[in-house]
Amino acid sequence: MKRKLFCEINPFTYAISTKKECLKRHIKNLFTLRKLAKTKGDKLDVLIYKHNSLIRRKLGNVKMHLQENKAINLGISAPKVNKIIIRSGETFSFWSLVGSCSAKKGYKDGLTISSGKPSNGIGGGMCQFTNLIHWLVLHSPLDIVEHHHHDGIDMFPDYGRQVPFGCGTSIVYNYLDYRFKNNTNIDFQIIVYTTETHLCGELRASKTLRHSYHIVEEDKHFVKVGEDFYRRNKIYKRIIDKRTGTEISKNLIKESNAKVLYSVDFTDAETELRLK
Repeated sequence: MKRKLFCEINPFTYAISTKKECLKRHIKNLFTLRKLAKTKGDKLDVLIYKHNSLIRRKLGNVKMHLQENKAINLGISAPKVNKIIIRSGETFSFWSLVGSCSAKKGYKDGLTISSGKPSNGIGGGMCQFTNLIHWLVLHSPLDIVEHHHHDGIDMFPDYGRQVPFGCGTSIVYNYLDYRFKNNTNIDFQIIVYTTETHLCGELRASKTLRHSYHIVEEDKHFVKVGEDFYRRNKIYKRIIDKRTGTEISKNLIKESNAKVLYSVDFTDAETELRLK
C-alpha cells in the first residue's frame, strides 16, 4: 500500500501543508517583488488578441448556483487585473494582483477542482480567469514562466468549446500561480472585464508586433485503453512573419493524454473529434 503524504493524512495536516506552501511563496516573492508587474495605465494602442469566455457554462452535473457565484467572484477579481501593464523585464503574477479570495471580501462558494474531482470553495471559478489570460498570452511573444494544469484528467464533456482541450490552467492561492514574463523591449497590457454573460479579455501592446501567433490543435481523438477512455491531442504554436506570410516556426507546446471521467460513446466521440 502506498504511503500517504503528510498532507493526505487528514484535513488538519492538509491545512498545515497549505499554510507552509503559502509561506514559502510569500518569502520567495520578497526577492522578486520589484520585478512583478504592479502598474496600471491607460489602454495601450495596439490590440494583439481578444477573447470572450462564457461565464455560465454547462459542466456535467455542476449545480448552477456555483456558476452564479462564479460570476460574482469574477466580477470582484477582474478589476484587480484590468489595465495592468507588463513592462520589459517584468513578470505578471495572478495571485500577486488578485490576492486571497475570502468571504470577507465578498467572494462566494464556487466550483473548484480537488484531487481530480469537482468540489467547491470560497472564490471558486478563478481558473476560468487564468484560462482566459493564458489563451491571450499564447498569442504573443511573452514567456510563460509558471503554468499548472489538470494534466491527467478530462472532467467534463465539451459544451460550446472555443479553446482546444489542454489550454487550461490550475491555480491555488498562492503557491500555484499563473505567471508570464515580458522579455521583449515593448510594453504589454491586460484588459479584462465582465459583462452579464462573459468574461472579456484583451492583450494590448505599445507597438505593432512583427510576427503573428496562432494556436492550432491537431490529432485530436479518444482512445480506449481497457475499460477507460483517454482524450489525446497536440497543440502547436505557429509564428508567422506578418510582412511576408512566412511561417517562422511551429512548436509543440502541449500534448494531452487525459483520462476521461464522463461517459463516452467511443465510436461517435472519435468520429466527432476527428471531423472537427
